Amino acid sequence: MTRNVLIVEDTETCRDTLEVALMKLPNLAVQSVNSAEEALEWLDANEACALVTDLHLPLMNGFELIEAVRGRPWRASLPILVISGDSDPRIPTQVAKLGANAFFSKPYSPAEVRHKLEQLIGGAPS
Repeated sequence: MTRNVLIVEDTETCRDTLEVALMKLPNLAVQSVNSAEEALEWLDANEACALVTDLHLPLMNGFELIEAVRGRPWRASLPILVISGDSDPRIPTQVAKLGANAFFSKPYSPAEVRHKLEQLIGGAPS
């Protein structure tokens, strides 16, 4: 059974790097969108096993996206991984309080993101 992971990233090079890293996981399809609004539309219409999002997005930011996803009861347990180039040391705590499961600061290791995703979706032992 193929599972979908959704990447929300408005920078093409970052999005491409994540796609390549995550497509190496078996039975995983990678979908990508450029904005939080597109992500919410996609999540309302499709099944997802996880969400990987940047924080700095046009219009609605990643913090608002996490809140919106967690506000949907059917998405309350969706694993959310956050990637950000913001150097504010408070951000990992802020996104964790909103319900994110993991935080990676840019530059990040795509392999580490893939490994954490495997742990969260049950593709690898914790």
